[in-house]
Amino acid sequence: MAVDSLLYTRLAQVSQIWIFAEYGRFRRLAACSSRLPSPRARVLSVQDNNQLRADIARMTSQPDGEATPASQSETLKAAFADLAQGAQQRELWFKLGIQDIKQRYRRSVLGPFWITIATGVMALALGLLYSMLFQIPVAEFLPHVTVGLIMWTFISGCIKEGSTVFIDNEGLIKQLPAPLSVHVYRLVWRQTLFLGHNLIIWLLLILIFPRSLGWEFFLFIPGLALLLVNGVWVTMFFGIIATRFRDVAPLLEALTQLLFYVTPIVWMTNTLKDQGGAVAGRARIAEINPLYHYLEIVRAPMIGEPVAAYHWWIVIGCTVLGLLIAGLVMRKWRFRVSYWV
Repeated sequence: MAVDSLLYTRLAQVSQIWIFAEYGRFRRLAACSSRLPSPRARVLSVQDNNQLRADIARMTSQPDGEATPASQSETLKAAFADLAQGAQQRELWFKLGIQDIKQRYRRSVLGPFWITIATGVMALALGLLYSMLFQIPVAEFLPHVTVGLIMWTFISGCIKEGSTVFIDNEGLIKQLPAPLSVHVYRLVWRQTLFLGHNLIIWLLLILIFPRSLGWEFFLFIPGLALLLVNGVWVTMFFGIIATRFRDVAPLLEALTQLLFYVTPIVWMTNTLKDQGGAVAGRARIAEINPLYHYLEIVRAPMIGEPVAAYHWWIVIGCTVLGLLIAGLVMRKWRFRVSYWV
């Protein structure tokens, strides 16, 4: 009898709990039904949803008005479309690049000309030192070192700062609806402004050490254009890779410092080749370094020296290959950058 009484008591408690639960659910349903909109309001709500879908499709559509299917968002065409759309927003990255320089040198008297002074002092010191070590006339060696150092500053800036371009622009990437390439163009434009300031040193050298510049001088214009194009894909490629793998940025910092010494900036390949023997053979190792060819297509015309044709072919080949690799990386990972930063 005691067991039956205890079982009856438990069943009664469970029944009460079930009744209270059902009653609470009924009360919640009644409250929700009282807040349901009228049939007219429901029709308006459907119309609002349709309008919202239309607005979203319009804002995410391509310039020709056709929305990009999800299956086509990870294609090379879509990746290069990002580069094209970013280039069209030049007013945005143009002003952002100028603002970066103003912000960096705010309340400074000389502003970005401090970079010019630092580059000029370093070029003068290295030029005088190595001209004595290699026994090369200063008038011949100093322009070689100066122009090489100016172009190297641009190249190394795109590599080192490019590896953190998306990390540094975390806030804008998460809040500004713009193509990813806008931040790349912003950095390349900023480095171009620094390059323009440093070219003042080259103008001074031309006045101090006059050189006869022929029509080959104008070849530095397409050479500089190729340098800018490579700056874009280098920044995009290393920016995405270094955002995903944070150890890449300090690794590039160390490798860039090493590349400075193995690239003919403070030394000349012709000087080593003229010595003959094993030294001349080792000097040809510089041909393996692609950065040497990038420097030559710009430096040689600016100091009045001819440019061998193979330098151009190597640079053009590296440019096409680099754009293709950067496009593949963009195709696969550009949508994840906002989650990685």
